[in-house]
Amino acid sequence: MKSPWLNKLSSNFRSRSPFKWLLLCLVSVLVVIALLGSSSSTFNSVTSSVKNDIYTNYRKLKEQARSDYLELKSLAVGENQIKDVGVCGKERENYVPCYNVSANILAGLKDGEELDRHSELSREHQYCLIRPPKDYKIPLSWPAGRDVIWSGNVKLTKDQFLSSGSIMKRLMLLEENQIAFHSQDGMMVDDVKDYSHLIAEMIGLGSDTEFLQAGVRTVLDIGCGFGSFSAHLLSLNLMALCVAAYGSSGSHVQVALERGLPAVIGNFISKQLPFPSLSYDMVHCAQCGIIWDSKDGLFLIEIDRVLKPGGYFVLTSSTTQQQGSSTGAKKGIMSTPLEDFTKKLCWSLLEQQDETFIWQKTVDSQCYTSGKQDTIPICKGQDMQLYYQPLAHCISGTGSDRWIPIHSRSDSMNSTELKVHGVYPDNFFEDSEFWKSAVRNYWSLLSPLIFSDHPKRPGDDDPLPPYNMVRNVLDMNAHYGGLNAALLEAGKSVWVMNVVPLGVHNTLPLILDRGFAGILHNWCEPFPTYPRTYDLLHGNGLLSHLESQGCSTVEVLFEMDRILRPEGWIILPDKLGPIEKVRMVATQMRWEARVIDLQDGSDQRLLVCQKSFVRK
Repeated sequence: MKSPWLNKLSSNFRSRSPFKWLLLCLVSVLVVIALLGSSSSTFNSVTSSVKNDIYTNYRKLKEQARSDYLELKSLAVGENQIKDVGVCGKERENYVPCYNVSANILAGLKDGEELDRHSELSREHQYCLIRPPKDYKIPLSWPAGRDVIWSGNVKLTKDQFLSSGSIMKRLMLLEENQIAFHSQDGMMVDDVKDYSHLIAEMIGLGSDTEFLQAGVRTVLDIGCGFGSFSAHLLSLNLMALCVAAYGSSGSHVQVALERGLPAVIGNFISKQLPFPSLSYDMVHCAQCGIIWDSKDGLFLIEIDRVLKPGGYFVLTSSTTQQQGSSTGAKKGIMSTPLEDFTKKLCWSLLEQQDETFIWQKTVDSQCYTSGKQDTIPICKGQDMQLYYQPLAHCISGTGSDRWIPIHSRSDSMNSTELKVHGVYPDNFFEDSEFWKSAVRNYWSLLSPLIFSDHPKRPGDDDPLPPYNMVRNVLDMNAHYGGLNAALLEAGKSVWVMNVVPLGVHNTLPLILDRGFAGILHNWCEPFPTYPRTYDLLHGNGLLSHLESQGCSTVEVLFEMDRILRPEGWIILPDKLGPIEKVRMVATQMRWEARVIDLQDGSDQRLLVCQKSFVRK
């Protein structure tokens, strides 16, 4: 709730005409400059070097005063206000910016690159709200929403589901307007559990419940089908992130996210994935359609880049089986191209059973330079800030301090591992305690609205416990991943996509080493996901970051509206100034918005918004 002085100030702002506004701004600027000028007599008593510093600060203050004046002027005449925010046309219901295939072809892109992400090409900025499909319904509460989705919420048709070539297509039962995926209640007739158990046995474990003990906490699932393997891994407390190609007629990523599973659009075509080296304990591909030994092995080199030392590459492919020997299930019987190239990568083939092959990456960083075989060159420099760079024909990560075998890591970040990331233990502990408190406050704030007294909608059955309408969270400025850790410790049934923005200290390696999902992203560009894929957006200090990077806050707000599901939530902790500016735009976007004073004497505020269910 805003204080009386803020209400009074807001009333004064609304009552003033633009002309009076300009006069007030001009007078304020003149007063500031006069006060600064009056202090010039004190400059004579200091050294010349201090004079230069003060003169520099004086110039900065003048520039800041001018900037504030121009910003107030633009607000006074309404230049930054969005007028008549309407609803986008039906053609934008599943619109994903940066993936305009037609425009990419016109730009001369080919050989699959027209399907890749191209934010550098000009894109249309429409300040309109993307409406949901006609038959869209609010997803079921978690965990029911993981196993049953509304068919009208995704673009894929019934025929496309049934004709899917994925080995996971047996996991679907179409019932009227729902798509039901088998639950984890022991009544399953599919082979996901058996498949997971097979992988565990092939790497020498007794059961897939031992993945964590073997150091496997994070899995990159390429071309993940409809997410059922990832869902099973999540039930084992592993973090499995689906990466699949964009599809103009619908995508596995959209279905996985509709189920509340971690997923992001990403292609193995021409660019590296937005992850640092040594990011994942396992990379999995089941019938993902990638020809791994093409382009001189660039795709396999990219797998090696993101794999941690001792990590596993699991490949299930009928094509690979046809190329290989048909005589047995032991190591060393791979087809020649893959066998030769995996040796260059210092991978060892652990085992083959039918169509499934498993390699393990070496833990010896010297293997790549030993000269015992035809080696691939080592990359020069560090790749900590890689962001959709071209695929590189070189080995990454061998000189990194993060070259730690997966079976040698501790369950939680110790002081030695924090030191590798340049983080002081005291700062890390303080951050963790802050987010524990913040999560308690967030849940206390949202619980009356998203839990037991969530309103029953016409035609819907009564919600079942735990009435949780928040299944996933997009943390748009994740820092150390403290929000993610606090949610896990509090036992909340949600997962978090941790985003580290470009322009800040890159903490994504730390987040990934904690076993969380994360991605590097530039918020001046659209996020690689489909509309309506997140239930809650969170951005601590995000608004101030956007200003520092020169990003358009208005564009980011419309991007947030695009990726947030109807009736989803937004929590933005920030300074009062940016908060108030965004609150005005939020109301024009039909969000229910309120500003909360934290009552701690600071200028920090909490902007809490809920997206409305816009039909037309």
